[in-house]
Amino acid sequence: MNYPPILDRIPPDILCLDDYERYALEFIAEPYLSYFQAGVADEQTLQLNRHQFDAHRILPRVLVDFDAANSGVDLFGRRHQSPILLGPVAHQGLIHPDAECATRFGADAVGVTTCASTLSSKTLEDIAAVSAEKCWFQLYFQSRREDTLALVRRAEQAGFEALLVTVDTPVNGLRNRIQRSGFALPAEVKEANLLGQVTPESRVLSAGQSVVLNGYMADAPSWKEIIWLREQTDLPILIKGILHPEDAAKAVAVGADGIVVSNHGGRSLDGVPATIDVITAVRQRVGDCVPVLLDGGIRRGTDIFKAIALGADAVLLGRPQVYALAVAGALGVAHMLKLLQEELHIAMALAGCPDLAAVRRATLPPARLPLGV
Repeated sequence: MNYPPILDRIPPDILCLDDYERYALEFIAEPYLSYFQAGVADEQTLQLNRHQFDAHRILPRVLVDFDAANSGVDLFGRRHQSPILLGPVAHQGLIHPDAECATRFGADAVGVTTCASTLSSKTLEDIAAVSAEKCWFQLYFQSRREDTLALVRRAEQAGFEALLVTVDTPVNGLRNRIQRSGFALPAEVKEANLLGQVTPESRVLSAGQSVVLNGYMADAPSWKEIIWLREQTDLPILIKGILHPEDAAKAVAVGADGIVVSNHGGRSLDGVPATIDVITAVRQRVGDCVPVLLDGGIRRGTDIFKAIALGADAVLLGRPQVYALAVAGALGVAHMLKLLQEELHIAMALAGCPDLAAVRRATLPPARLPLGV
């Protein structure tokens, strides 16, 4: 891979996360840029994730005592400096030679926990070795249970703190923008955690059967896989990719320790709700004791504020980490996260919320119609 030289200092006109995406156009070559930016089909859900944050308003309070202010949150027995985590993003070797290791180095510099993808370009052991701080591992169920279990054991041995199990893409959605770009994973960029795995033989289908419905989905994981996984490990398990409140309740009932409200960044099924529009219903269904996280469309500190006010404990950030990594490496990741943390602190200050408990009690007037309606 020939990587463009990254910046060794932050340009003064990078003032927010969207600025990093603007700069990234010069640092990420097509079709790799399309791979990271694209949603599925007509990208309605991709756009909704962003626009629906704008539909909510914050009603601030004034003259509040800030003597004991902080933005920390407790998740699975550990205090996080802020409710911001980096979600799993695959194939970061497309844009930086140190890939996920550089991302984690930058995030650790500002106290943000990362979640390494099953499909990372660096091994989970290499990512874990970047720092003594704890990180999470995102797990895709493999076709064979022994391969899934091998990933879990590796994560345990490497010291990962939690498993984030992605369940909303048993098959990939049709990402037309990526298809049109001609994207293919180059030979130099490997799915480092999956090297050496045996690919099972394809299921033999009868005439008239669907490759998707009778092939891929016949081999897709079900709730019994979550029950099995719970029996294999003591690590906290979060189920990522939940939108329906009843699925959230089912996940908790079969042993999940947390929920991630997610539509895969608009890359799975088009036409589903924005995550910010279902977070409250999920929270109400599972109660206050289950950690509930949200991803999809976070670009401002006010977005994080709104997510927490509507029911989230914390948020996961996806694409922005890629743009920052491409532009300025680990320095860019750290700076991008610092911008977001500062925006959250300013939002809390101006809304009269000295801590996240106050944010959860904050008043958000009824949402307006989405933009363009």
